[in-house]
Amino acid sequence: MSETKPSFAYLKEVIFGGLAGAVILVVVIFTSLNQPAKPQNSASPSATSTSTASASADPTAAGCTVTKQLADQRLGSLQAIVVDNASGKTLLDVDGSKGSATASAMKLLTASAALKVLGPNYRVTTKIFADPADSSHLYFVGAGDPTLSRTPNGQQSVYKNAPKISDLAVLVNAWVKANAVPAINTITLDSSFFNGAAYESSWPATELTQGYVSNITALQVDGDRANPAKETSARSSDPVARAGAALKIAIGKAAVNATLVSGVTPTGATTVVASVTSQPISTWINHMLQVSDNTEAEFLARLVSKQSGGDGSFDSINDTMQAALQSLGLDTTGMVLRDGSGESDQNQVTPLFFTQLMKTVLTGADNLNYVAQGLPVSGESGSLATRFKGANSAAIGHVFAKTGWIKNGYTLAGYIKPEDGSTLTFAVYALGKVDDTAKLAIDNLVTGFYSCGLKLTQN
Repeated sequence: MSETKPSFAYLKEVIFGGLAGAVILVVVIFTSLNQPAKPQNSASPSATSTSTASASADPTAAGCTVTKQLADQRLGSLQAIVVDNASGKTLLDVDGSKGSATASAMKLLTASAALKVLGPNYRVTTKIFADPADSSHLYFVGAGDPTLSRTPNGQQSVYKNAPKISDLAVLVNAWVKANAVPAINTITLDSSFFNGAAYESSWPATELTQGYVSNITALQVDGDRANPAKETSARSSDPVARAGAALKIAIGKAAVNATLVSGVTPTGATTVVASVTSQPISTWINHMLQVSDNTEAEFLARLVSKQSGGDGSFDSINDTMQAALQSLGLDTTGMVLRDGSGESDQNQVTPLFFTQLMKTVLTGADNLNYVAQGLPVSGESGSLATRFKGANSAAIGHVFAKTGWIKNGYTLAGYIKPEDGSTLTFAVYALGKVDDTAKLAIDNLVTGFYSCGLKLTQN
């Protein structure tokens, strides 16, 4: 689902929070100006002890708590965990070992698996072959690139600098001319690279019509968006046909009467008429994490499957993705993966696993630095650009995390850089009967984690 939908409730709380903060500041300044000066030798709190205190946390002699935030009813059925990355000490744990739906935080797993199995420089090549027995018959073969674009030259889709259908058309027309082909009569659309269903049965049907995810077919253009320039745009019931129609139009006169059919390219069709290559998947991963692109995530999961010997189906994802994560030294016991995007409410991943994954990510090993670089930043970028405002503004620029939203939950997972110089890995799930106000409740809680730092305690 989209993670950038507007929320009046969220905006209202931010505004009221800001006004309240301003009133408190005036009172504090007035009070301090009317206090008698202390003797120079009197004891006073150190700058260090007060620098991490905020209205979002409750520091005590025993530590620093977030008891109030944990009790926020907007969090629904809460699961949360915070771990000191350096020592491995768990600072807070609320059902952190319970597997549950992750929403789009799942994309952290998908990105990590893709970087491990495919590497950051992996590219997808889309090709057009000629029939060896009939030069008027072409085969348009998808290899798993949803970024292939039908946008005209000089225009960009949501996938910046993606390969274009128009480039394929130029090459096809050059081949037609060089081989004196009178006309192209048939174009077979081959999307057989991925097996199985194109749409996961546990996904709401509205995700397609509202434009949050496409049918997952190995041949498509612009992630099958009706409007290639909009992140959220309605998708069709037949992405393969849309791609074929775009190619036919782009070729122009030579293919004006061509018939489009679905099929599989014969083994004897080895003459490559045209080909284009995608951007490296490190570029996909950055975009996917920043804006939470579900279609990119699903394609990455299938490419991991294919590279690992799977068939590119939904059913193959659980085994091939878990194998990739295990090869990173991670324990996937009890994990269930129904997809690569987190759209399914049948996924089962523990908050604890996210802290372990983030610890591995932060080492930068196996090219996982691309995951860290792609994370949205609180109040600054991606799906966190509009969050952590008002009373939570102290945490702006200090929370690096992947957001998540499905019909039954909101999530946030990543790492925090508190003022005390530590690094905390964390995950928060707000599940059950929750609404968009859960995002502010999560931000309040995570700001508390930031304010407490290593002083954070469970109670």
